[in-house]
Amino acid sequence: MQKMNIVLKVFLSMSFSGSLLILVLFCVKRFLKDKTSRQWQYYIWLIVILRLLLPFGAETNLMGKTYQAIDQIITQSAPLSKPQNPVNTPDILTPAAGLESSNKSANNPTEELTTAHSLQDIASLLINHIWLIWLVAALGMLIRKVTIYQGFIWYIHAGLSPVSDIVILDHLSITAERMGIKKPIELYVNPLISSPLLIGFFHPCIVLPSINISEKDFQYIVLHELIHYKRWDMFYKWLVQFTVCLHWFNPFVHLMGQEITKACEFSCDEAVLSKIGCDNTQDYGKTLLNAMAAVGKYKETPGAVTLSENKKLLKERLGAIMNFKKTSKTRRLLTGILTLCIIFGASFVGIYSVAAASSQISDKPQISVINENNTLPTQEEIDAHSTDYSLQAEQYYKTGSLPLFEITFPRLDETTQRSWLEKFYTDGDFAFFSVAVRGLDANSSLFADFAEKSYTDDEIAFFSTLTDCMDETELNPWLERALIDEKWAFQSMLFNKLDQNNEFDKLKDKQEKEWEAMQTAEYKTIGVTMDAKNYYYQGQLINIFLDIRANNSFYTLNTNPAGTVNIKITRDANDKIVNVSYMTEAEVTELLHDMSDDDIRTNDDWQASAEGRTWYPQLIPINLKTVADGEIVYLGEYTLSDGDRIWYNVLAETGNGLQVGFVKPEDIHLNTTYYSVENLRQQNETLECNASFTFKPPVKPGTYKLFLRATNGTLENVKGNISIGFAADATILTPHK
Repeated sequence: MQKMNIVLKVFLSMSFSGSLLILVLFCVKRFLKDKTSRQWQYYIWLIVILRLLLPFGAETNLMGKTYQAIDQIITQSAPLSKPQNPVNTPDILTPAAGLESSNKSANNPTEELTTAHSLQDIASLLINHIWLIWLVAALGMLIRKVTIYQGFIWYIHAGLSPVSDIVILDHLSITAERMGIKKPIELYVNPLISSPLLIGFFHPCIVLPSINISEKDFQYIVLHELIHYKRWDMFYKWLVQFTVCLHWFNPFVHLMGQEITKACEFSCDEAVLSKIGCDNTQDYGKTLLNAMAAVGKYKETPGAVTLSENKKLLKERLGAIMNFKKTSKTRRLLTGILTLCIIFGASFVGIYSVAAASSQISDKPQISVINENNTLPTQEEIDAHSTDYSLQAEQYYKTGSLPLFEITFPRLDETTQRSWLEKFYTDGDFAFFSVAVRGLDANSSLFADFAEKSYTDDEIAFFSTLTDCMDETELNPWLERALIDEKWAFQSMLFNKLDQNNEFDKLKDKQEKEWEAMQTAEYKTIGVTMDAKNYYYQGQLINIFLDIRANNSFYTLNTNPAGTVNIKITRDANDKIVNVSYMTEAEVTELLHDMSDDDIRTNDDWQASAEGRTWYPQLIPINLKTVADGEIVYLGEYTLSDGDRIWYNVLAETGNGLQVGFVKPEDIHLNTTYYSVENLRQQNETLECNASFTFKPPVKPGTYKLFLRATNGTLENVKGNISIGFAADATILTPHK
């Protein structure tokens, strides 16, 4: 929000700079109207438009100095007040009032405090979202203009009739060729329009109210409209409309838009007269009068360029036509000098610099060095101010006011800031931690301290917030460390921050292949081999393959109904294999009982069919401490066939969005998912994915990757299980001794 308001501040400075230039040009027009060409009066506005749209300017300029002076005055005119009553609400929350107001405050301080907090929260909310009001209004105006123009075009096209007279079309073609226009220009008639006009950005056509006009009038009309086309006046007009929409709050910009509309026609008249010569000014004026006679049948929109746009301009345009003179060398010299002056003025006025605005985002608010007696504050006064801010922060935290806490936190000393951050970190208060981190000074050592702490503790959500304030030179060392420490989640997040997702995908594929090769070699030493998804022990196909860790979590669990032996591998605390043995009947029964959850057994989807069909469930336990926002966790590849059953029972303690499903191995971007369930957290409800499916057409049998993704915010303490029941027409075989 703060960054958006800084951008709006820069934009407002652009609008103010443009207003100054607009006033200057209006003054120039008033005093030098007849001494400059009409075309110069038309195109000079492009400099103002560029000033209004482009946030660039000289480092030292009038606008930058003005904003700095205003900021300095505001800072010096709002010194910190002494706390009158440290045990109550700080003074900045209590406005000056009479005795009666003070008594009411003393009688019910909680109510007054709550009201003050509410008002300040509302004010802070409005300030933080003022950019949104501006943007919505601008988009609304632009959409309205586009809609009106589109309606006008439909109206014109509804009554169009193409001109088929070969002589007239040849005349148009010859005129266009003489002007260097190679693109074919179409000619139509529409009796509903008020005057000749040109429409079409990329497929231009001239539309006439009637074809029954003299040859001379036709020549002048066509010449006028072709000049509009050659000068790209339609694009110029829409650039003006876009600028007006962005600066909808600035009346000077609206005046500029009206002035450009008038200048467009004056300059086009001047261009026509330059081609036909001064001897034909009277005839051209008559053509204009004839065109104006029909005005009133339909009001054209700003999107089209017409021969005559407004009756009020008729007298002025006719006067300009009759007084037309070719541009002299003196006039060219004058307009050249004026152009340079306007360009220099635009650069001198400048804008509120982007660099200065960006520095405000990270700059810590400074306490005024002058107290109310215009003397330097004593150490006691400084300590009193620090205590004042500490009390404010405490009160804002208790009332849950994030905006006010965000304003106060940067004014605390570093020791107090550290205490607050430690509290938020310990309590797992991610919202206040994020706000506090954004309020730290750019050079604060707290960034490094808490980054180290969260990295060591594997708290990726807190670490991710801290990295938002780091640049590339700070992120790269952390990435190197995560690679060395083999912290997969941190690698994924850091690659994403550095916009290097492709590198992470390559690394991930490499690590998966290395892990598979290592696992294959490890199993081979104990007599277990793998062929695709089949496991063999001493040459025998394995039915149940159980590889279990010291904490009883599954390292690998695979079932194959066609197998003849059941094998169990146990590991020590370091995940080293210590034993391989055949599973006993009791172990098989216990495993299948654990895998057949009570909830599954009560679900008809999981019952054996009347024909005696049996499903062999494979349980995938889920126990993830953290899944970063947007992170995808793959839970293995599985070969699914028609009739297989899938059941999800996964929940997350924190986070707002969770998705579980299957995807083709080659579709790493999840463009197409299968049997996917995505839920958003509802108020006072658990975030979970709980569903069951039967694998069947049109989904095709094959190998799929099971995935889990955080779709809205970081997930923490993701637990549960996913079961896959592989269909078979046989019962589980007893272990082969």
